[in-house]
Amino acid sequence: MTPHTTTPHLRTMLVVVLSALSLGALVARPAPAAAADASWTVRTAANDFGTDRTDYGYTLSAGGRIEDGIEIVNQGTTALHLSLRPADAVLDAAGRIDMAGASARAAGVGAWVHLQQQAVTVDPGATLTVPFVLTPPRGAAAGDHVGGIVTTAGGRRAGLQIRLRVSGALRPALAVSGVHVEYDGSANPVGSGDATVSYTVRNTGNTTLSARQAVSVAGPLGVWRRGAGRVADTPALPPGTSWTVSAPVRDVAPALRARASVKVTPLLVDAAGSTSPLRAVSASGGTWTLPWTLLVALILLVGLVVVVVRRVGVPRRRGRGVRGAVA
Repeated sequence: MTPHTTTPHLRTMLVVVLSALSLGALVARPAPAAAADASWTVRTAANDFGTDRTDYGYTLSAGGRIEDGIEIVNQGTTALHLSLRPADAVLDAAGRIDMAGASARAAGVGAWVHLQQQAVTVDPGATLTVPFVLTPPRGAAAGDHVGGIVTTAGGRRAGLQIRLRVSGALRPALAVSGVHVEYDGSANPVGSGDATVSYTVRNTGNTTLSARQAVSVAGPLGVWRRGAGRVADTPALPPGTSWTVSAPVRDVAPALRARASVKVTPLLVDAAGSTSPLRAVSASGGTWTLPWTLLVALILLVGLVVVVVRRVGVPRRRGRGVRGAVA
C-alpha cells in the first residue's frame, strides 16, 4: 500500500484547525463553581417602617435624622465578600433610575447616607443587616431627592433606592429646550416627506415629575399641520435630570419652511398614587423643507429654455430705407 504523505501546506492547515478547536474548548469551558456561588439579594430591614417594603421612602425636615438598615441574603454556598456604598440617582439610557458610579461625587442622598459598614462578609445561607443613618443637612433644599445603597461583589451589583422628600414648599416645573427638526423629502416633486423632531425635557423644579407630550409640524401660518401621533410619556424625572425625545412626524408637506411645536404637560404623582396634570409648557423650532426635486426640475427647465433661445436666435428687423445709394 502506498504510504499517505502530508504536504507542508496541509500540515499547516491541520495545525491551524487543531489550534482553533483547542481555543474553542477553552472558551466553552464552564466557569468555576466559586463564581456561580456569588449570588445574593438585598432587601429593606424589617422595623418600625414596615416589613415588606420594596425600597426606602421618607419625608424628613432638613437637619433631621432617620435610622434604618439594609439586609443582605447570601444565597450561595460559599462566604460572600461585599462592599457597600451610598450613591445619588441617575437615569440610564432606558429612562430607569440607576445609581451613579463609584467615581461620581455624591451631592445629595449619596452624601447624606452613612453606613455602619462599607465592607462585610456574609456566611453561606445567612442574612446580615447593615444599619445606616440618613441625615440631610440643615441647608438641604426642599423637595425630592433620590439615591440609594449599592452592594458590589465580583463586578456584580445589587441595590435599593432611597426616595427622600425634604419638608418645604414644592415647586414642580419642567422646561423644554433644543427643539430641532430634520426633514427627509420625497423624490416626488410634489410629494410630502417625513420629519423628525428632537428636544430635551428637563426637570427644573424640586419634585419628581413625568410628562405627557404632543408634537406637531406645520407650514407657514400653521397650514398643513401634521401631528406625531401618540408620543409616550417621559419616565419619572427626579429634580435636575433630563430626558431627550425624538418623535417622527409623517407626511409633512414641503412648504419651504416648517415649524415644529412641542407641548409638554407635567404629571405630578402625590403620596396616594394619583396623577395630577399641571400647566403645560411649550417650545418650537423650525427648518427648511425645500422641494429639492421640484427646484432641480425647474432649474433644468429654465436652462433648457435658455439653450433653445440661444440656438434659434432672435430675428433681425429689416431697415426701411437703402443706405449708401450710388449717384
